Amino acid sequence: MNEILIRGRVLTFLAEPQGIDDTASYRYIEDGAVFVRDGKIVEIGSYGDMSKLVRSNTKLADHRPNLILPGFIDTHLHFPQTQAIASYGAQLLEWLNTYIFVEEQKFARAAHAAEVADRFMDELLSNGTTTAVAYCSVHPESVDAYFAAAEARGMCMIGGKVMMDRNAPDALRDTPQQGYDETKRLIERWHGRGRAHYAISPRFAITSTPGQMDMSKALVAEHPDCYVQTHLSENRDEIAFATSLYPEAKDYTDIYARYGLLNSRMLLGHCIHMSAREVAVLAETGAVGVFCPTSNLFLGSGLFNAAQFDRLGARWSVATDVGAGTSFSMLETMDEAYKVLHLQGQRLTPFNSFYRMTRGNALALGLEKRIGSLQAGADADIVVLDSTAKSAMEFRMRTATSLAEELFILQTMGDDRCVAEVYVAGKAMKTRKPKAVLRESLQLA
Repeated sequence: MNEILIRGRVLTFLAEPQGIDDTASYRYIEDGAVFVRDGKIVEIGSYGDMSKLVRSNTKLADHRPNLILPGFIDTHLHFPQTQAIASYGAQLLEWLNTYIFVEEQKFARAAHAAEVADRFMDELLSNGTTTAVAYCSVHPESVDAYFAAAEARGMCMIGGKVMMDRNAPDALRDTPQQGYDETKRLIERWHGRGRAHYAISPRFAITSTPGQMDMSKALVAEHPDCYVQTHLSENRDEIAFATSLYPEAKDYTDIYARYGLLNSRMLLGHCIHMSAREVAVLAETGAVGVFCPTSNLFLGSGLFNAAQFDRLGARWSVATDVGAGTSFSMLETMDEAYKVLHLQGQRLTPFNSFYRMTRGNALALGLEKRIGSLQAGADADIVVLDSTAKSAMEFRMRTATSLAEELFILQTMGDDRCVAEVYVAGKAMKTRKPKAVLRESLQLA
């Protein structure tokens, strides 16, 4: 039996904060501890109380004065685009054809896919992200590499092979039947194996024929416990192109609705240029719009309207969208999310930002009992944050007088340097600059 007591200032969310003063939405323990046994959280509480539960062979990880939170969750990114991040000067469709489709052809080679998958997982962990939802390439080799790299690290990851049979290079096209057959085999191989979850992934309406959309509909019906992911209303030229390919549809959202793809396990990347009718359809079906601020700014796509989603009762999450997104860091992502909403007269409090990165995104995935909070019985995926890791932050923190201020400093100025440690199922993963003082047995002062 492996036990570890992780000590520090503990913060976990209980509900979505309704304002910056909503203290009932979270639990904060100044000198707290998370007691972990065999990769699961047993209990959290004050260090004094938690230390009474442990035994002589329990390890202590003393992270004081750092913050201990649930590991971050990223709900939309592209693992084959890891080396295409920071590709200059194009909007969505040109960017795809100039950079991304060229890069993704490399993933037919299993060795290349494995190398990038390892780097991708390490980048996530370095930035405090313990769960992500990613697109692989059209090649089954890329999916195998992705899930194998996650399995080696014990990570809870969601992903799938993109299906696309038109408007892409020949080397990146499958056929409706091939996409169906390969997806079926990959679901059988990976879905539910360890902590792996499969996402059925028609890339978007532009790259899938009606025949392939029919096959996607069949897959969703046959595997209702799998996730579904695609893109929606990211760019005005994309919308015009997609709707021209499906002229019978009322709008872009209706394309996916007509094929029965909209459900509570559907993740729709971007959702920027949406009518009230379209958002209402997402609310009715439970589908999740995914806000990708750094990507939307980088490609000049537009501004996500969170207030419209909230007003109409639609669900939304946040994500980096690497490689159009410019950082693997959820901290930097929420910094840009704050600015995008601020430009529209909308408020994103620091408590709401950290809620979205943790419990909020877990709820969007239906995994709130397993990840996203530090509740008893949850998987021990944990991030430790140092709000003084950068000299400018340390200097700014000298004037901070509240938890809200500290969280906003982390969100606004933070990056991977602020991630002091990351635990995946209770195992410390970021050992480059360890902050913890580990002892083989618990020494009570």
